[in-house]
Amino acid sequence: MTRKFKTLFFVKSSLITLYLGLTLPIPFISIEELRIFSITAFVMGFFLIVNITNDYVEISHEKICYKTTFVSNFLGRKSWELHWKEIKLINSYPTSQGSKVYYFITFDNQKFLVPQRIENIKEFMLLIFEKTGIKTEEMNYISPLWTYKLLTLLSLFMIIGEMISFSI
Repeated sequence: MTRKFKTLFFVKSSLITLYLGLTLPIPFISIEELRIFSITAFVMGFFLIVNITNDYVEISHEKICYKTTFVSNFLGRKSWELHWKEIKLINSYPTSQGSKVYYFITFDNQKFLVPQRIENIKEFMLLIFEKTGIKTEEMNYISPLWTYKLLTLLSLFMIIGEMISFSI
């Protein structure tokens, strides 16, 4: 049995729409000499943002794996895998925004960030509890889902406003 947990849709949509809202006008307002460069940079950036939002977690009977794409790996986000028997505990650490991040701590004191921006996080946390016996009730998304939804909505308003201003 292998269970796959993809990046949360609202996380993907917020990052992609924000990228579009911030960069979509650039090819239209760039000077003629830089137009091809700005279009190429826009397309490459779009490819990068879509690619880095495709990381996922796989859970099997023996282990948990965090899988990154080639681009994420190249940019420094490394894939990892951890056998359930290696996990000693899960520690929480406060963030500067007032939420908490969690790390798997192994018996040799390595730390692995517990993914908190994935779909079906309750099922994910239940599987961690079943495999390790470590309580996970307090663990949840790193940010409330409404923040991602709001960012997506505001970014869409930016895109619509830009489209209207360029059509006038």
